[in-house]
Amino acid sequence: MPGSSRLPVSLRDSFAVAQQASGRQRILSLSINTYVLRNLVFALFLLRWSRVFLLNLRGYGLLGSLRRIYAAVRRAAYGVFFRLPVVRGRIRAQVDEAIGQLERKLVPAGPDVQRFTRLPPEAWSDERVQRELETLAGMEHTRWEDGRVSGAVYHGGKDLARIQTEAYEMFAVANPIHPDVFPGVRKMEAEIVAMVLSMFNAPEGAAGVTTSGGTESILSAVLSAREKARAERGITEPEMILPETAHTAFRKGGTYFGIKIHYVPCPAPTYKAQTSRISRLINRNTILLVGSAPNFPHGIIDDIAALSRLAVRHKLPLHVDCCLGSFLMPFLSRAGFPSETVDFRLPGVTSISVDTHKYGFAPKGNSCLLYRTRALRAHQYFVCPDWPGGVYASPGLAGSRPGALIAATWASLVRTGEEGYVSATHRIVGAAKRLEDALRRHPGLAPHLRVLGRPLVSCVAFGGAPAGAGAAAGAADGGVNVYAVADAMAARGWHLNALQDPPAVHVAVTVPVSGAVEELIGDLVASGKEGAKEEKIREMRGQAVNGKKKDGDNAVLYGVAGSLPHKGVVVELARGFLDTLYKA
Repeated sequence: MPGSSRLPVSLRDSFAVAQQASGRQRILSLSINTYVLRNLVFALFLLRWSRVFLLNLRGYGLLGSLRRIYAAVRRAAYGVFFRLPVVRGRIRAQVDEAIGQLERKLVPAGPDVQRFTRLPPEAWSDERVQRELETLAGMEHTRWEDGRVSGAVYHGGKDLARIQTEAYEMFAVANPIHPDVFPGVRKMEAEIVAMVLSMFNAPEGAAGVTTSGGTESILSAVLSAREKARAERGITEPEMILPETAHTAFRKGGTYFGIKIHYVPCPAPTYKAQTSRISRLINRNTILLVGSAPNFPHGIIDDIAALSRLAVRHKLPLHVDCCLGSFLMPFLSRAGFPSETVDFRLPGVTSISVDTHKYGFAPKGNSCLLYRTRALRAHQYFVCPDWPGGVYASPGLAGSRPGALIAATWASLVRTGEEGYVSATHRIVGAAKRLEDALRRHPGLAPHLRVLGRPLVSCVAFGGAPAGAGAAAGAADGGVNVYAVADAMAARGWHLNALQDPPAVHVAVTVPVSGAVEELIGDLVASGKEGAKEEKIREMRGQAVNGKKKDGDNAVLYGVAGSLPHKGVVVELARGFLDTLYKA
């Protein structure tokens, strides 16, 4: 056809073939790209988990890694077993029975008990309020006033309590979130921080904050370390390394702030963190190293100097938890006792938590968190510049805070002074040394109980002395059941702290305890003998159910906790306990 642009048949066929070939080539190219991408993703997956595996192998060693795998499999197997309907039903019944017993113990009952679960229709008179307060204060309780409670109440005496009460009254409505409205509270808070910084040999440019207690101080230090690592190193999968004896607030911080935790053993005889293990666990995701001065379970001071060297070498923050050591550690030498350097004189120490409401004798609800630099403190700040309610900034987790507590804390510090704290250190640590010496040498104690490690401050922990094979829960190698000892002491009116891994009990000596330490030793002598004869303890407590004798509270709880690799039952019991606290 004239003007036609039709191609010859042979050329059209060739073009079609070429198109088909091009299509097959594109399909092949897409297939190859998909294959390469799939293998690249798989390679990255292998690389990631190979790195995790190698880091764990480096940190825990071959045997340690195998033990961790075995423990995880064993926990999972117990978890499956506990979820079986028959087993679950029996466990639920026993947990409910235990929680019921706890409720009967903690929640007062009876025809004479008045309950107030709604606002009274009319205001009470001052006299009635006072009468009810006196009734509540007089409820039956362990007599901390007589020195029968380990830790818990860090009382500085009636004269100091009177000054604290006056400070409370003067600043009852004060709130440091409004420094222009309450300038006196701002001044006192800044001075509290400055005083505590000076006690711990802070360098020029150091800074700090006050908090609601040791837990908030620790949480804030963990948060600051996480934010520092994120801002300066881009860390999105943070990890921290804890001695297994570090305060549980660090574990809470790991849970709250999404931080993976590596635990380092603190084995006998020193019960200190193994710094060689800590060194092997450090990697690019590590954001924080931790040491205690002393730790809560055993009263042992970690090797802070060695941890400082690690922190400097790897350019990592090191937090020293001195909440329990607080106003004792800085004054040990002046009170005539051996001491260790744990403060800012060590170059690797970047933050320290110090409880003013423990051995600073301030009212409960106050602690200090100290930082080597203001830049470190700024990482815990919260600032919101675009909130409709205005620019919002707070130094820590809380917004409004009680200015009355700050005032009472300030009054406690200046009322006691350095001389008062040196004297208190001499009295408290001296009593702890007498208790430790009795546990090591007294013929009525040494055969039955053994001190854990070498405590230098106010806390002394002890377990049952070994006595061959056939260990019961709470016993050391078949020796005295230390939880039975704790129950025997409870039957005598004492409240001591039960520990686990290893089974032990500790006494945190306070001013009231220091006045009753000889009586404490005497009752321990009797209770230590009875720890090997649990029937006597049961008889003392009069515990008989259906004609069968029953263990005491510590023996039951920690016997269960220590014998089960899966802690689900213990968690349920603990949650039941927390629920009970809010039953009116």
